[in-house]
Amino acid sequence: MWKKKVEEIEKQYRELSQKMSDPETMKDFSAFQKLAQNLKEIEPLIQKYHQLCQIETELQEDRSLLKKEQDLELRQLLEEEIKELEANYERCEKEIKTMLLPKDPRDERNTLIEIRAGTGGEEAALFVADLFRMYSRYAESQGWKVEIMNSNPTELGGFKEIIFAVEGKGAYSKFKYESGVHRVQRVPITEAGGRIHTSTVTVAVLPEVDEVDLKIKAEDLRIDVYRSSGPGGQSVNTTDSAVRITHLPTGIMVTCQDEKSQHKNRSKAMRILRARLLELEEKKQKEAIDEERRTQIGTGERSERIRTYNFPQNRVTDHRINLTLYRLESILEGNLGEVVEALIAEEKARVLEKVG
Repeated sequence: MWKKKVEEIEKQYRELSQKMSDPETMKDFSAFQKLAQNLKEIEPLIQKYHQLCQIETELQEDRSLLKKEQDLELRQLLEEEIKELEANYERCEKEIKTMLLPKDPRDERNTLIEIRAGTGGEEAALFVADLFRMYSRYAESQGWKVEIMNSNPTELGGFKEIIFAVEGKGAYSKFKYESGVHRVQRVPITEAGGRIHTSTVTVAVLPEVDEVDLKIKAEDLRIDVYRSSGPGGQSVNTTDSAVRITHLPTGIMVTCQDEKSQHKNRSKAMRILRARLLELEEKKQKEAIDEERRTQIGTGERSERIRTYNFPQNRVTDHRINLTLYRLESILEGNLGEVVEALIAEEKARVLEKVG
């Protein structure tokens, strides 16, 4: 079944290659660029398929020789070569099947990340700041831009909540597995007795939505403006720059107050609102089809965890894939790549198992 699909793509590849060499196509730079991009996307799969066909040819030749060969030493060499070729064939076949998996159309989008303190009071708020720093540094290592959309800071330097955008190709594809409850175990700076506390933080990752993808009626919005406030509720601005937007049909409310400009706060609030509305719509559609995926944000209770950060043991454990790494400090510095890639690999393996 998968071979037939690859053969169809190979036929498409040949047709695109012919169009690329057509003098008429070369006259239209935009059309030429589009064809070149399509070819570039297909080429790795075609190359891998040709590699598989070459292995298959070599296997057939060796098996045919083995049937005729009488010399024991040569037979042994052929058997070893066949065994190696079979392993290469299996690996190559798996890689092709992975390439054929449908891509999440949202993967290339920018992403919005919301981190909220759950159980644990000030300690949870401080860990929100730690996670924000970790994600920011990881994003920067990928060459992506980080922009704070809204935050609710505490007096000790933590955040009750922070919402930020990560802008860059493929940002959502890397961050989407971070949604869920993150648990931290450490001695809080507010704890004089040196006891280890357990706190939780909830993370939600949303793909950013363009205005053209989701139209919002003006009459469905209630927009309130007021003076922004900082830790402890003190006013940090003398003008009504903070913006609260309520989407009346759903009751979704978004607040932005980090910018001094009302216009900028309103623009950021609308970006967050569009992402939340799209998430709500997709959630309804998926729940109508199956019960597999639930809402990204949990209640913040300790039992609903996807990952634990244990400071005394310098340990990070992702409970979904049973991955444990003893380099917590490095991971919190933004070296999240190994965890992200392990989650992506596990997801691909799970999907491959389903499709056969």
